[in-house]
Amino acid sequence: MTGNWLRRTALASACASAFMLAACGSSTVASAITPQRFIAFGDGLSDLGQNGSRYTVNDGSINIWTQELAKDYGATLTTASAGGSSYATGNARIKAKPDAAGSSATRTITEQVNAFLAAGAPKDTDLLIISGGVSDVLANFAQIQSGTITQAQYITNLTQAGRDLASQVRRLVDAGGKYVLVTGTYDLGRSPLAAATGQADLLSRGSTALNEALLIAIADLGKNTLYIDAAYYFNLLSNLPGSYSFNDGTTSVCVSVDPGNGIGTGAGQISSAQCNVNTIKPGLDYSKYVYADAVYFTPQAQRLFGDYAYDRLRARF
Repeated sequence: MTGNWLRRTALASACASAFMLAACGSSTVASAITPQRFIAFGDGLSDLGQNGSRYTVNDGSINIWTQELAKDYGATLTTASAGGSSYATGNARIKAKPDAAGSSATRTITEQVNAFLAAGAPKDTDLLIISGGVSDVLANFAQIQSGTITQAQYITNLTQAGRDLASQVRRLVDAGGKYVLVTGTYDLGRSPLAAATGQADLLSRGSTALNEALLIAIADLGKNTLYIDAAYYFNLLSNLPGSYSFNDGTTSVCVSVDPGNGIGTGAGQISSAQCNVNTIKPGLDYSKYVYADAVYFTPQAQRLFGDYAYDRLRARF
């Protein structure tokens, strides 16, 4: 397993490095941007509570990475449903419906971008943040488990999902987006879900297929885009928790059970969307753990990823 992860990490890093080299062009001078507005599109990994709850421990803190990123710039970010500019919604898929939890009412990431562009073009001082893929991996994994698609179709579907996400990145750039931060999915093969189902390799292959398709399809957009490698960073947190002041990189901390299919892993499962400081496993300090539930991350893991994205942006633009 470790060898497979190292090979996948090396491949992803090589792809990301090639993309970053293309993004840098011939300039050797780094210039810092100060975004005046943050606009975010995505799924549960970046949902600030579009429907009232976040996919983490809901403790009232800055606990989602996009919010942490905005905070690092001295700015704020709130949901579109509350009049802000974060369109990210839990369980949203990139283009396909229904969402990961089986609802057709959730706006896809494509529809989120539609809503933003319908209100006007991006400004030169905007930072556009688009991330996706977790919900697509979960939805296709559920179909594998139910026997409705083959493993080959699973990979094909997720490869197309990566291309679909790239198409939305391209739409934002074509509309005038000058600074676009892009993330795909993290490696769900490292998640508690993978351990519980015994399907780490399958989940990793699906995650990798989506990310690689995304990277290939945006390789010519380096002037305006920066790819932040969520798979690489969260693999580090999971595999080397002590290096980031965590005690544990694989155990989830929440005990809140959703009677429905709240996070796309089936009915009656623990869901961080229902989790707060009163629904933590007894005796655990959740700030010392990486995972909130079988799929999503604790506030501290989210904040660290936001800080990582901030450092990358400051170095790039």
